[in-house]
Amino acid sequence: MAKIAGVCLEDFERCASFHGHICPGLAIGFQAARVLMQRLAVQRTEDEELVALVESDACGADAIQVMTGCTFGKGNFIFKNYGKHAFTLVSRKRGKAVRVCLRPDALEPDREHRSLMKKMQNDEAAPEEVARFRELLRERTHKVLEADVESLFKIEEISLDIPPKARITESGICDLCGEPTKIDLLREINGKNLCIPCALEPSS
Repeated sequence: MAKIAGVCLEDFERCASFHGHICPGLAIGFQAARVLMQRLAVQRTEDEELVALVESDACGADAIQVMTGCTFGKGNFIFKNYGKHAFTLVSRKRGKAVRVCLRPDALEPDREHRSLMKKMQNDEAAPEEVARFRELLRERTHKVLEADVESLFKIEEISLDIPPKARITESGICDLCGEPTKIDLLREINGKNLCIPCALEPSS
C-alpha cells in the first residue's frame, strides 16, 4: 500500500473520491482527522460514538466526514461558520474532545500561487497557467501530506459539552406552504404554524 511519510494514500484517495478532486485543503482535513483520531485512540465510527465539529465549510470538512464517519445525516457532524481551518473531535465513550487548528505559517501561498489563484477565480487563466496552477496545488498537497502534524496544527485537548445524540422528531404541516416540517422548527405567527421560510415572508 503506497505511503507518503507514513500516510496511507489509500485513505486519502477515499477522501478525494468523495470530495471530487485533490487539493491542499482536503489534505489539511485529512491530516487533522488522522491526528484527532490518534489522540483520542478511536476508530472510524459507524454510528454516533464520535462527534465532529468543523469551523469552516472549506474542502477539509469532507475529509473529516470520510475519515471519522461523522456526517450531517447522523447528526454528529456540526458546522460552525467561523472561517477557521479548525476541527474538533469528541469521543462520547471517553468523554474527551481534541481540537486542532492550522498554524498561521503552515501553508502560506507564495506570490505565484496567489496570482494564479486570482486568475483562476476570475476565469482569466491561460491554458499554461491552469496547468501551472494545478502543478502548484499538487506540490502543496504533497507538502501537507508529508508535514509533521505538530508543524501543521496547534493541538489541544479541550473541555466541551458533548452534544446530545440525534433524535427523531415528528413533522407537522406548515399552514402556508403545506410542506411537512419538523415540529420543533415550526413558528406560531398570528395563530398559524409556519415553517421558517414562510415565517420570514413579509406577508406572513
